[in-house]
Parts: sequence; structure tokens; C-alpha cells
Amino acid sequence: MGMNAITSTAAAAWQPKLLLGSGTRRLDLIADLLDSRWRIPGTGIRFGADALLSLVPAAGPAISTALSGYLIWEAHRLGASRGMLARMIANVGIDAAISSVPLLGAVGDVFFRANRRNMALLRRHRERAYR
Repeated sequence: MGMNAITSTAAAAWQPKLLLGSGTRRLDLIADLLDSRWRIPGTGIRFGADALLSLVPAAGPAISTALSGYLIWEAHRLGASRGMLARMIANVGIDAAISSVPLLGAVGDVFFRANRRNMALLRRHRERAYR
């Protein structure tokens, strides 16, 4: 066994772990910003820009949905299956419907975190792919 075989074997042993996190760290940051970036003092309740954007009539929910769509696009680029993409789109659709209700939509966005759900789906998919 030559030196290249040992080096390539060692590289292969850690490569899936590297790949597992390489595409999702930035997406996790975006999902966190949208769904759970800040905490209401004195409570365990977290909220993100999605809840704040839903307070802005029409444009706010549209911007939030577009950012959620970006996460889905990136999941597609990372190899998510059509079934998973459909579930992710459904999560964003539910979130958009919640956000469309004036004022109450902001409260709903605090408790229904579509982007965090979608990132959990993507993480599970990638963990299964690299087993």
C-alpha cells in the first residue's frame, strides 16, 4: 500500500463530515435570522425577522417568502429529493398563509418556524446520504 492510498483513505474517512456541514452552515444562519434570532426577555420565546416582516403589509410577507424560497433553492442544489422539496414548499406555504393575517400573522410566525423545520429536513436528508 503506497503513501497515496493511505492519504486518500484518511481523506475519505473525514470527507463526509466535512461535506455534511459545508453547504448548510450559511443556510442555518439565514434560517436562524428568519425564525429564531432574538429572545423575548424573561421568556423562552424566540422570534426572527419573519415575524417582524409580517408586520409590514404585503411587502413583508413577500420578502420573507422569497428568502424562504432561497433556502429551498439551495436545498435543491444540495441534492434534496423532490419529495423533500415538496414538504419544504408546503412548510413555506403554511408560513405564508399564517403571515398573511394582519397582526395575528406575526404571532403565528413566532410559533411556526418553517425555515427551521426545513433546515431540519435538509440535515436529516444529508445525514442519511452520507452514512
